[in-house]
Amino acid sequence: MTRTAHPSNSPGTQMLSEQVYAHLRDAIMRGDYAPGDALKPQDIAKDQGVSLAVVREALVRVVGEGLADRLPNRGFAVPSFSDRRWQEVAEARRAIEPVVLRMSIERGDVDWEARVRAAHHRLARTPAFVPEEGEYYASAWSEAHRVFHRTLLEGCGNPVLLETFDRLWTASELARRFSSHRDPGRDHVGEHRRLEEAALARDAGTAAEVLSRHLTLTAAALAGRTPQAKEA
Repeated sequence: MTRTAHPSNSPGTQMLSEQVYAHLRDAIMRGDYAPGDALKPQDIAKDQGVSLAVVREALVRVVGEGLADRLPNRGFAVPSFSDRRWQEVAEARRAIEPVVLRMSIERGDVDWEARVRAAHHRLARTPAFVPEEGEYYASAWSEAHRVFHRTLLEGCGNPVLLETFDRLWTASELARRFSSHRDPGRDHVGEHRRLEEAALARDAGTAAEVLSRHLTLTAAALAGRTPQAKEA
């Protein structure tokens, strides 16, 4: 007996779901939706000219990346500033990334040093805000930021640890953009410069301390407080 493929598995449906997912992801990242705003499947389906099934599939992917919440009996929404998960993600990053950075500094070769320097140069030369892209960090800066932090850790040579970093980074990306407005005077340039300098000086202890404080500042900005930790 011939089985008919489920419509949701058809190439056309998958393509539409991918398009709606990309639209939602970009809209949330740009700040088109405020923290806590509802993501209404019916409205999105009408706006994008697709079915509810396509929208729900896209929303599930956005939830999986930590860019939206699925609320019991209330549908989907952009996470709010008070969401405890941001603090939990920050705590996980502070527990893992400084350890991986130490490994990276111990194991990284000359090519790794060159990549760190190049990634920092790109980050330092990329504007953090571009008016036409909305009120949060510009997409080019956000990508340069991700590449710099990942490159710092790549010297560890452990793909499992790097995959963990990738998952945590995606989960914290929206929080990072939100935090830009909670601590506008933050010295990102100086923080990243100190990270690069400590890593290339092979000073694992200082680098780990600087990274831990760097991560703490983002979490503190979201919580509306300034950490009193000693400056590295």
